[in-house]
Amino acid sequence: MAAGVNRPDIMQRLGKYPPPPGASDIPGLEIAGEIAIGAGDGRLATGASCCALVAGGGYAEYCAVPLEQCLPLPDGVSIVHAAAIPETFFTVWTNLFQRAGLKAGDTVLVHGGASGIGTTAIQLARAFGATIFTTAGSAERCDACRQLGATRAIDYKTEDFVAVVRDATNGRGVDVILDIIGGDYLPRNLECLAVDGRLVQIGLIGGAKATFNFGPVLQKRLTVTGSTLRPRTPAEKGAIGRELETRVWPLFRTGEIRPLVDAEFPLDRAGDAHRALEEGRIFGKAVLVVGN
Repeated sequence: MAAGVNRPDIMQRLGKYPPPPGASDIPGLEIAGEIAIGAGDGRLATGASCCALVAGGGYAEYCAVPLEQCLPLPDGVSIVHAAAIPETFFTVWTNLFQRAGLKAGDTVLVHGGASGIGTTAIQLARAFGATIFTTAGSAERCDACRQLGATRAIDYKTEDFVAVVRDATNGRGVDVILDIIGGDYLPRNLECLAVDGRLVQIGLIGGAKATFNFGPVLQKRLTVTGSTLRPRTPAEKGAIGRELETRVWPLFRTGEIRPLVDAEFPLDRAGDAHRALEEGRIFGKAVLVVGN
């Protein structure tokens, strides 16, 4: 019925993010629809509605998905908007909560707060009791991030996020950083971390290489980690999905979180969706709608 649009789709189109072996070369990493051939009886039987994380093939009318990567629609979420959930929620959950161990009382800096990843991270961090700093590229987008739950939104075009974090935390720094930028953000991120802080790198928009001083890593006992989701096995993705269904799906029911769909495009206008995302005209997510 619908497919989410994500920055990795753009990277794939540019030849910078090839699909893993065995995956479809059609773009699209998340979908929602009706199961055409299901798993017998139960919630994922033929004809049931679900959303799913996929390794490729989302921009189409049909997509083959391992059963483990399918989830029932969250209560209160339409089937079209459910297509905007899997990629960002799987990514944020496994990195921010499983790898970085974010917990109530922690302080987190989320780079790219207006993105699909950023808006998801802000909502989940708020729901689980963290204090949130975020960066965004305009005053309007910063305002929108604050409305989602960020305590302080930093306009990276006019402010130095290192100075803002240092001043706002009285020099302590933040416990966790979720970064989609990379490049020269690395040494600046290390400056922002508190003792025993954790940096999780999940994107390289700013480049894959950086020069930095290892001193703060040793002095502050820092952890620098990262991951990619797409090449992981169906079993690994399924384990993440089960945690989401148990711990996050109830938050959709209560309205504490929601998929932020800023724009819907027909499937045959995927190019327009990519342009809107590349030009910074999307806050949160865009989705492609299949059929009428």
